[in-house]
Amino acid sequence: MTSTSNNPIFQIEQNYGQSIWMDNLSRTLIESGELKKMIEERGIVGITSNPAIFEKAIVGNATYDTDIEAGIRARKSVLEIYEGLVFDDIRNACDILKPIYESSNKLDGYVSIEVPPTIADDTESTIQEARRYYEQIGRENVMIKIPGTKMGLPAVEQVIADGINVNVTLLFSVDSYVETAWAYIRGLEKRAAEGKDISNIASVASFFLSRIDSNIDDRVDEKLKEGSEDINMEVRLRTIKGKIAIANAKIAYQKYKEIIGSDRWKALVEKGAKVQRLLWASTGTKNPEYSDVMYVDELVGPDTVNTLPPSTIEACADHCSPASRIETGVEEAYNLMETLKEPDIDINLSEVMDELLLDGIDKFVTPFQSLMASLEEKVQKLATV
Repeated sequence: MTSTSNNPIFQIEQNYGQSIWMDNLSRTLIESGELKKMIEERGIVGITSNPAIFEKAIVGNATYDTDIEAGIRARKSVLEIYEGLVFDDIRNACDILKPIYESSNKLDGYVSIEVPPTIADDTESTIQEARRYYEQIGRENVMIKIPGTKMGLPAVEQVIADGINVNVTLLFSVDSYVETAWAYIRGLEKRAAEGKDISNIASVASFFLSRIDSNIDDRVDEKLKEGSEDINMEVRLRTIKGKIAIANAKIAYQKYKEIIGSDRWKALVEKGAKVQRLLWASTGTKNPEYSDVMYVDELVGPDTVNTLPPSTIEACADHCSPASRIETGVEEAYNLMETLKEPDIDINLSEVMDELLLDGIDKFVTPFQSLMASLEEKVQKLATV
């Protein structure tokens, strides 16, 4: 194990103003003491979860059987049993992280849980479920995840106005991030106009990374496969690979700085508002040719969060190279985006982002439905025992 003094994660947090959260949660992690250990030895100061994470945690894991059996005896539906399991895990994780929540002045120590992904296109249902989740979980350091879709953003605005912490997820394009930031601001303004306290509300905007590079790289590989007599074009295509997601994130950070420099934001700060931090998500490197910590090293900077899967946490604790890089190479980032528009490259970034958003919702809906089916199967099996 890397000692805490040599662990780059602690350096990132203490020297550069970025918080490292973990993208993983299970009952085993909580009950084994592993989560506590990750906080103490790896510097983890928050947790994010999603339906895919809970599917892995619950399916084929006997740890949950006693509670499932209790749910069966209480004649609960499969959905109610699922929520009972997950809400308990979220509450327990919130309790473990509560000291961080308090010592960080409510900046960190959050545990995120997503409303059912099947309602991503239903604003009203998203609002109702966010309120219900927040109330039933009953922990002030829970953060409700809402997709940053066209129908999700009005829900974000209302839920923030209700005084509920929100993690806006599935953001790919810079425009979507900007819309998210303004939805947060409108929610705070609405709450402040009602004379309510806005100083205890926290929000993050989860900006996805590796999926962007995977999509762009596939498009580049297709073009390279087609071949070209223009050697220069091949070289330029290769320079795009593995570079777009980080460039996109650096541009989003510039937009963040513009927004917090606005008069509307400054007026809210005077009332105690906390910034909505950009959170780097999907940070496990998918291509083995790239550094396994490139989505950490390249995006260290103040007022940001990076949420890492366990394997990336271990890699970062071992060999991250902390330095504030979020504002280095910004001009190159803008130039790289312009390169995509050139006739011989011709990669439509808007099309890529729309594709990724649809795919992203599906990546949450599919495991959620699969989990419900597996749970139904388990309920039937345990009910006959």
